[in-house]
Amino acid sequence: MPELTAQVARAVAARGPYPLAMRVRDELGELFADAEFAEAFGSRGRPGWSPGQLALVTALQFAENLTDRAAAHRVRYGMDLKYALGLELDDPGFDASVLSEFRTRLVEHGMEEKVLDLLLTALKDRGLVKAGGRQRTDSTRVLAAVRDLNRLELAGETLRATLEALACAAPDWLAGAVSVREWADRYGPRTHSWHPPASTSKREETALVYGRDGFALLEAVHAPDAPAWLRELPAVQVLRTMWVQNYHRTVTEAGTEVKRRESKDLPPGRLRLASPYDTDARYGLKQGSWWTGYKIHISESCDDADVQNSASGGQALIPGADGPPPRLITSIATTDATVTDAEMTEPVHHMLAARDLLPAEHFLDSGYASAELIVGMKKNFGVTLVTPVLLNSSPQARAGAGFDRTAFTIDWDKRQATCPRGDTSTWWSPATLRGTKAIVIKFDKETCRPCPVRDQCTRSKTGGRTLSLQPRELQEVLDHARLQQGDEQWRATYGTRAGIEGTIHQAVAVTGIRRARYLGLQKTHLEHVFSAVALNLIRLDAWWNGHPLDRTRVSHLARLDLSLAA
Repeated sequence: MPELTAQVARAVAARGPYPLAMRVRDELGELFADAEFAEAFGSRGRPGWSPGQLALVTALQFAENLTDRAAAHRVRYGMDLKYALGLELDDPGFDASVLSEFRTRLVEHGMEEKVLDLLLTALKDRGLVKAGGRQRTDSTRVLAAVRDLNRLELAGETLRATLEALACAAPDWLAGAVSVREWADRYGPRTHSWHPPASTSKREETALVYGRDGFALLEAVHAPDAPAWLRELPAVQVLRTMWVQNYHRTVTEAGTEVKRRESKDLPPGRLRLASPYDTDARYGLKQGSWWTGYKIHISESCDDADVQNSASGGQALIPGADGPPPRLITSIATTDATVTDAEMTEPVHHMLAARDLLPAEHFLDSGYASAELIVGMKKNFGVTLVTPVLLNSSPQARAGAGFDRTAFTIDWDKRQATCPRGDTSTWWSPATLRGTKAIVIKFDKETCRPCPVRDQCTRSKTGGRTLSLQPRELQEVLDHARLQQGDEQWRATYGTRAGIEGTIHQAVAVTGIRRARYLGLQKTHLEHVFSAVALNLIRLDAWWNGHPLDRTRVSHLARLDLSLAA
């Protein structure tokens, strides 16, 4: 740290709130060492900017939600950033393009998680995060940095983007392959700059024109006399994939005919391209909301104050800091929009295990849980999932009348079930229902037919009652979870999960994670990792200053109820 920079910056900072950047440098020192990024930045050639300094600049950039230009401007003129980076006061900083090049190098070398790993390692050494305890996880949608397009616009814009790429890469070849003047009039402007035809028939006709032109261009690119490298262009590959997904050709007496695929013939959403510019973005649906892009899964610590104090012997873990440590983000996962929450339950635990930050209890919503996952996470990771499970969906359970499955006594050892009137089953057989293992139990129709409470037990007119169970271990876990979640104490404990909603709101409000800044899944994940680092630094700064972030707010009605109880 240059002595003059430290002296002037501290003198200026003494007149107001101590800046975040300076607090981070004072408390955590050189957080991101250059040696940690050596794999992505070679030692040969002209010396460039320190990757460790660029990592810190990027984290602080997200803490203030700045563009690259604004971040470079802050480094050039901001005394607090010069202090945090250890620069001389007259250091001119860097060009904004350096930040883009830095992110690209991190992605190319698979170092998207590096900055979060380094921060969590430093915090673990200080006792601020640890394995065991409690954590909570939830997801939210992320809009891709591309325009939403309908199928007609998607076809036209994909073809236009391919022509633009070919016009730059091989203009002479393109001039001889297509009618440039006609195609320039048709595909020159972007699709969102003009209104599509109003009538359905004219829109269909326009879509078929796009289809024929696209096939003609692909045939020209793959012709024997065309340069072989043209077909390897990313834009051409995207065009080929998009046309396979949206068009097909049939041979008739009149010749080859191009047709659009019907909705039922389209590929599943996980495979279907949503943009020619971001080939990782997908169409997603959650709670009735459609979007194009990704999903982010955020995990954070949520130990109670008394648990954190007991872990630290009742003392603040850092001198000068009052109260328990703040909630800190421990994991970030980014997927395309089609990946369900349940598919990410195990990967999230693998990520936490790699950082040695597995919790003892993990609070999740029902979208992450199933009987298999509850058993699997306990067996493989030693983690108890605190989560509601889906209730019994039998007609009797839904109606709240009659005899649902819980009214029957199951003897797993004898492979037999007993009904509420004392009759036993006659059939017990393993089966596969909807792709999952199950056990089917049947009662003899001769036993059920004369039963006086038959109408409360089965809707079958001629057969006996049938039960479907999961394998023993899963069924017992499911029954126990359903029984637990009806308890008021369990519900009060599960209220801990609600705090993750505040974290998601803070991430959206402070770092803007709802809208991706960059194209592609890897760069979007890198953005989310830096957002997590920025939020952790903001929370640590508030704690170091003696103003820890408030917990999830209690409603006014709850406050009144608590005051009356007192």
